[in-house]
Formats: sequence, C-alpha cells, structure tokens
Amino acid sequence: MEEPAAPELLRLADVSWQAPDGRLVLDGVSLALAPGELAWLRGPSGGGKSSLLRLINRLAEPSGGSITFLGKPLAGWEPSQLRRRVGLLPQSPVMLPGTVEHNLCLAFGFKAARGQAQPEKQSLRAALDELGLGGVALGAPALGLSLGQRQRLALARLLLLKPQVLLLDEPVSALDPESRELVEQTAAAQAGAGTAVLLVSHQPPPGAAAMRRLVLDRGRLREEGP
Repeated sequence: MEEPAAPELLRLADVSWQAPDGRLVLDGVSLALAPGELAWLRGPSGGGKSSLLRLINRLAEPSGGSITFLGKPLAGWEPSQLRRRVGLLPQSPVMLPGTVEHNLCLAFGFKAARGQAQPEKQSLRAALDELGLGGVALGAPALGLSLGQRQRLALARLLLLKPQVLLLDEPVSALDPESRELVEQTAAAQAGAGTAVLLVSHQPPPGAAAMRRLVLDRGRLREEGP
C-alpha cells in the first residue's frame, strides 16, 4: 500500500517574474515544499535565486503563475502574518540601533506576532548560544557586531518566531567554517522539527546528497536526482 503524500506547505505553479528593465528573471518555475523538507538551491549569480525567495515572501509579485501557502494564494494572506509563517533571512540582514536583546524581540512588538508571548531572557540567551554567539551579551549594541555575527543574530531572531517555512539566502557566505557548520546544522534541525527549509548556497552543505537539490539557471528551475 502506498504511503500518503505529505501535505504541502508551499506550492509555486509556473511562476515567472520580469524585472523592471523588462528582463525575464524567472521563467515557469514550479516547486512544492512539504513539512520537514530540506532543499538546497544553487545556481549562478544573477540567476534569480534571491528574486525567487522574495516572491515566496511576497516582497515582490509574480508576473505570471501562482504561489500558495497552506493552499491559500499569497495575496489572500495579510503580509505581516505571511512573513511570520514564511520567514526570510536575506543576505544582508538589517539591524536597528539598540541592544542585541532589542533586536531579538523587535518582531514581537508587531501585530503579526499578536498572541505570541515575548521570549524571556533565558530563551534569548539560548537562541544566541545555539548559533555560536555565546560571547555576545544581550545588552551589547547590535550595530557593533561583525557581519557574520549579525547574520547569525538575524537567524536567531527569525527562529524565535517559529516559522513554518524558512528561506535562507546565502546564510553562510560571511561566516567562518565553524559558524557555517552551526548554521547548517540549525537548518537541518529545523527541518527535522517539521519546518520546510529552502537553503540558497553556492557551496554544498553537509549531507547535500541526502536532501533535495535544486538548480536555478537562467530563470529555469530543475531538480537533480540522488
């Protein structure tokens, strides 16, 4: 007897996107992600990877095709609610003036997080420690951190919201090997806990052969076999 298919969290059907200059960046992209899936997306620079993540997070609108989350078109979601559930870590995360603690708790002041209690200091400390930021004090100025530390702080901030889909855009590009390993292990752990994870990286993460491997080249998406 066949096992039932895992329920989809996210579906892209024949999605295209045209840049303001008229260039077709994405052409007929289709993809489905289920809970607990970990997919590695690679491709040449300028091939549309970041644009694809922006469309999924509804920071841009597709020129054609459709994107649904939990079976509902993205346009039917209130943007802040969507972005809490479908979390995006950009290549250059934004830090605001203030402490590390302030930046970690920032999202809990938005209406999208209504009903979610702000994490206690112990949880904030644990989130930092898990990503190798044990030496960073909660009271330290966030803008004083290095780029690699900011990237890990932004990931910790995102994970505190417990997204159902995690979009990671080159999260290890500014990290040393030890920190890179921590971030990749965290991504795998999130998938193991039921989150759908789409990881953009030029370098193969550990265990890449065991995960879904996607290639985006000249706007077209293909999946590589095992």
